[in-house]
Amino acid sequence: MSRLKEKYEHEIRPALVERFKYRNINQAPRIEKVVINMGIGEGKDNPKLLEAAAKDLAAITGQKAVITKARLSVASFKVRQGMPIGCKVTLRGVRMYDFLDKLFNVALPRVRDFRGVSPRSFDGRGNFTLGIKEQIIFPEIDYSKVEKILGMDIVIVTTAKTDEEARELLTLMGMPFRAA
Repeated sequence: MSRLKEKYEHEIRPALVERFKYRNINQAPRIEKVVINMGIGEGKDNPKLLEAAAKDLAAITGQKAVITKARLSVASFKVRQGMPIGCKVTLRGVRMYDFLDKLFNVALPRVRDFRGVSPRSFDGRGNFTLGIKEQIIFPEIDYSKVEKILGMDIVIVTTAKTDEEARELLTLMGMPFRAA
């Protein structure tokens, strides 16, 4: 079992039940899934860049990335429907907990001038979105083999009903929020 999942079951969930006065332990919020998305603007012109991004994402998450295609044609961006424009991975279960553990304890502290994550990135329904500017903060990425530094969006989907519950869950899990 993952270290973070064990911590959730033995420490975090009972603390959440006590803090929010749930009648049942199963009412405590938990993390459902984590979606990591890399949008590559030049993916339509340079398929090698798209392949490299998918390979990096697979190395970071331990799961094969899915190539995302444009749903609509946008003339101003020179994008047609069906063109490959990025890649994404959806993590659940043990891989999700392992990724979050690595994100909180290894990757985020490696960000230059890191002062914490903004606590305002919740969507009102208990989901949290985090943008990262460079993929090289993860230890699996070899800086010398990177063609282009790419960013990624990380969405943490929880079962929390409110942002307050989700913020408490992520804080107890080790998300380094900055002071508001």
